[in-house]
Amino acid sequence: MARIGIAATDACGILAHPVETIDCHRADPIARIVHLAALRGIRTLVVGLPVRMDGSEGTAAAKVRAFAELIHARLPDIPLVMVDETLTTSSAAAKLHAAGRNARRQKAVIDQAAAVEILNCWMAE
Repeated sequence: MARIGIAATDACGILAHPVETIDCHRADPIARIVHLAALRGIRTLVVGLPVRMDGSEGTAAAKVRAFAELIHARLPDIPLVMVDETLTTSSAAAKLHAAGRNARRQKAVIDQAAAVEILNCWMAE
């Protein structure tokens, strides 16, 4: 993982909004997530799981599951939920394009937008 998009809901848990993108080469992503969870009073962690189009899981999903376990070990009292992230980046890019933003030149923005899509998928369940 090079970057991790972070999104959160409003205080009522109704609307998802982008928070930041963690550059994994410049910061410890687990420490940053732990900090953000404490800062924002997070009650549930939602992690996007890269599932293949046929529904199976590959090495990317295994890496994300291992990463999620590390987060959960640091935040054992916060429930952690895995959500299929299939096509969330494509959906986010399309929405950014429709809003007049060039997603290809703004990878950090698209990561946040994809995180919003993942969070919205979880809230819709």
